[in-house]
Amino acid sequence: MVNFDQQSDVREGPVFKTRVTELLGIKHPVVCGGMTNVGRAGLAAAVSNAGGLGMITALTTGSPEKLEQEIAATRELTDKPFGINLTILPTINPIPFDEYADVIANSGVAAVETAGRNPEQYISKFKAGGLICIHKAVSVRHSLTAQKIGVDIVSIDGYECAGHPGEDDVSNLVLIPAAARQLDIPVIASGGFANGQGLAAALALGAEGINMGTRFVATQEAPVHDNIKRAYVESSERDTRLLYRPLRNTARFLKNAVTEEVLSIEKEKGKDIQFEDIRELVAGPRQQEAWFGGDKDRGVITTGMVVGLIDDVPTCQELLDRIIGEAEEIVRGTLPSTLV
Repeated sequence: MVNFDQQSDVREGPVFKTRVTELLGIKHPVVCGGMTNVGRAGLAAAVSNAGGLGMITALTTGSPEKLEQEIAATRELTDKPFGINLTILPTINPIPFDEYADVIANSGVAAVETAGRNPEQYISKFKAGGLICIHKAVSVRHSLTAQKIGVDIVSIDGYECAGHPGEDDVSNLVLIPAAARQLDIPVIASGGFANGQGLAAALALGAEGINMGTRFVATQEAPVHDNIKRAYVESSERDTRLLYRPLRNTARFLKNAVTEEVLSIEKEKGKDIQFEDIRELVAGPRQQEAWFGGDKDRGVITTGMVVGLIDDVPTCQELLDRIIGEAEEIVRGTLPSTLV
């Protein structure tokens, strides 16, 4: 349920009150995606200070001890609510997920966002710590499971999203209302959102907030090289590629020399492809070199189709103010001239 406050001023109070804003204690129904390599203290605090929910990415810190340090660093930069993402997936090198979960449960932050495998074993621990539990899902059936195990909010990734959209290829135009009408808990729409038009559309479809990852990469506070931000500005909606589809682990990245080489190998190998055939090209160190070294052709760069809607690199405050202002105008009936 969304309550639009006709009297509120964007700078003074919330315009859109939803169960998401109430549960998380935030001003605007906008959440920053939990992004590998990017979800650090500076960006998380900037999003939270702007009225959204900033998000630290736990595994990006490198260890449970360093996660504690990142939480402390974020608290030095904001007194607003923020969250922590924990992506639970099989890895080549063992990850101490239980230890990360303990740090998160005892952190006192506003929320935890889980992704990947079913987080049921950690939900009671997180709730005992007073955290709101968000789980990222890519289908209605997975969302219903998340609700059943006690998650408070589901963040649903449509086909447009960066990273892993699943294998069903359902866009948010269908996925969000399909989920909203079957769930009792609130839905956050994720994938394809960058402006006020997207926020207004998500709310109309039954979501009670939006999750943005790619759009927050192209902000001044994002800890990535300016060349990558410039590449986002210069890209269109056609400049992403889906990799790993033959492996049934589909993921979306910015089009570059590496994605084209991987696609060529996938085509050549066909159903016989193994991850070892492309491992070197998509390795984590190469991804980091691309993000932070500025050579966009060095490694794969997780990016959503919404990159085609990015044409500047504002501060997080400027971006959130703009999005809320645009959405407010649309809801009040002041539509863009192209829609009149």
